[in-house]
Amino acid sequence: MSNTRTILNYLQELQENNDREWYHAHKEERKEAEAAFESFLEDLIVEISKFDASIPLLDPHTLTFKMVRDTRFSHDVSPYLPAFRAHIAAKGKLPIPVGYYIVIKPHQETMICGGLFADMFQDATMRIRNYLNEHGAAFDAILSDPQFASYFQLKGTKLKNVPRGYDKNHPYGDYLKHKSWYIEYALSDDLVKNDMKFLQKSAELCEIIKPFNDFLNTALVGFEMPKRQ
Repeated sequence: MSNTRTILNYLQELQENNDREWYHAHKEERKEAEAAFESFLEDLIVEISKFDASIPLLDPHTLTFKMVRDTRFSHDVSPYLPAFRAHIAAKGKLPIPVGYYIVIKPHQETMICGGLFADMFQDATMRIRNYLNEHGAAFDAILSDPQFASYFQLKGTKLKNVPRGYDKNHPYGDYLKHKSWYIEYALSDDLVKNDMKFLQKSAELCEIIKPFNDFLNTALVGFEMPKRQ
């Protein structure tokens, strides 16, 4: 069982001392927190695999994202994002196929998320829109499920109007306006500090997310990530 209190304590200190000197001077604390996060991911993957057969027993280390921020085009020049992040999906941390996105961040900003956050893959957007055009009622049923709706509301970048090529009066036209489709739910610091309860709640939320992810992944069958130039 991971020590999630260690994770939050380190991130809180980094948030208060967000500079390179402090970051490098506290390497051991960072390593301890990273190990605790990977331990949590390992436990969560086991729980997810109980209801989602598409998720293999992945190496948690391969699922995490770097804390270093790109500050070139930002007014915020703090060098690090004080959060631990990971994406658990059939192909690891690639954005597609979609999976379960985990963010641990202090001050009630820990999130359990699902869906497609990226909006730059035009082929992915087109595939989902085409699938929604024919199966909008099924998507609406997922979003309207009482248990799902008690935690999640659809988010994502979207157009002002239904895009060309689709009926502007489509009954689910609002879903067609989207360029990305994702959901997220925030958890309190107090919950995160309780290892067992945090694991149980995270797994519960991921199970609720699964039909949403399944719908998007069905739409995305055949999508290939663009090759880097």
